[in-house]
Amino acid sequence: MGRIYDATWGRMFSAAYDRGFKASEEAGLRQMRRELLAQARGRVLELGAGTGLNLDLYPEGIESLVLSEPDPHMTKQLRRKLSESSRQAEIVEAPAEKLPFDDSSFDAVAVTLVLCTVPDPAAALSEVKRVLKPGGQLLFLEHVRSRSPELAKWQDRLERPWRFLADGCHCNRDTVSAISAAGFDLDDVEHPEFPNVPPLVKPMAQGTATVPA
Repeated sequence: MGRIYDATWGRMFSAAYDRGFKASEEAGLRQMRRELLAQARGRVLELGAGTGLNLDLYPEGIESLVLSEPDPHMTKQLRRKLSESSRQAEIVEAPAEKLPFDDSSFDAVAVTLVLCTVPDPAAALSEVKRVLKPGGQLLFLEHVRSRSPELAKWQDRLERPWRFLADGCHCNRDTVSAISAAGFDLDDVEHPEFPNVPPLVKPMAQGTATVPA
C-alpha cells in the first residue's frame, strides 16, 4: 500500500508542480534562476531537471546541455516540454547519487531546488564533483536551513510533516556547509528569500562553488 500511495502522490505532485510554483516564479524566482544560469559555460549538466522550468533560461552560447532527472513522472513532463522548445538537450534518467557520466565530463553543473530532496546529498555532491572538470563550477539555488536559530528550530520540528507533504523535501538542510564539506571552494554566496512560500522554506542560498584545479 505504501508504494502504491507513494507512486500516486508522486504522480499528483509532479502534475501540480509547475502550477504550484507559478506565483513564486512570477514574484522573482524565475529571475533568480535566470541570473544563476547565465553563468553556465561549456558542457552543462542540470541535476534534477524536474519538469524543465530552467530549460529556456540557459545562455545560447553553451556547448551542450544534459538534463538528469530520476523521477519518471517529472521526466514525462520534461520530455514534453523539451519537444516544444527550441533548446537542444539530452535527457538522462538517473539518480544524483549515481550519475552515468565519465569523470571530468562537464564544465558546469546546475542545481535549483534539488539538494533539499535528494536522498543522500553528500553522495550527490561527491558525484557532482567527480563529473566536473578541475576548475568547473557548481551553480546552486537552494532553499536551506535558516541562519536564524529560532526559525531553524521550527524547521527541525516540522521537517518530517513537510517532507511528507512536499514529496521528500527536507526544509532544514545546511546545504552550503554540505557543498563546502564535499571539497568545493565556495565563491560568492547570497541569501535571498524564496518568494510566495511559507516561512519554513523562505531562507535560500544562491551562488557558485568551484572544483579545485
